[in-house]
Amino acid sequence: MTPAEGRGAHPIEQESYRLVARMADLSGLGPLSRQVVARVIHASADLDYATSMVIDDEAVAAGIEGLRQGAPVVTDVETVRSALTTAPASCYLPPRAPGGGLTRAAAGMRLAARRAGPRPLVVVGCAPTALAEVVALAASGQLDPCLVVGMPVGFVGAAEAKEALRASGLASVSNRGPKGGSAVAAAAANAIVKLAGLPRR
Repeated sequence: MTPAEGRGAHPIEQESYRLVARMADLSGLGPLSRQVVARVIHASADLDYATSMVIDDEAVAAGIEGLRQGAPVVTDVETVRSALTTAPASCYLPPRAPGGGLTRAAAGMRLAARRAGPRPLVVVGCAPTALAEVVALAASGQLDPCLVVGMPVGFVGAAEAKEALRASGLASVSNRGPKGGSAVAAAAANAIVKLAGLPRR
């Protein structure tokens, strides 16, 4: 079942998912992962995500279970938070960088580690430095996410931050290369929230 086959989906959305199913071979993915990747492709109209996403059902299930247990959702920037249409989320991005070479996005993740609550689902769609900080905070024991959706965009640091996430051992959803962005990260997170069966916000 695609994300658009449930009750209430608009015919245009249903047709979009039918086209995704026809053009992208997602048969190698598990049933949970397939729905997440289909939603990312639907949101981006980019078939490359069919092969560039790094995802498995175990990671998606960890996010689902975390959400059902009340995990808070944390984003790196407001555009990701606003695009999360299926669940309330918090963004701790400060109004300015604190100095010392720390970016606003990285500083926001440090604040999230202190304020968000236990076992958050972290969604990074814009800033590679935020994702790098999530990995560092987890390694130091200051952050213990149930799942990290790490899909920042950019030619500087994005691919490397995603590689570090995958090497960290954290439950994660990511993609290879510089592509990404707020829309695709939010699409992946929205799919996971929907799979968790939580009421829409």
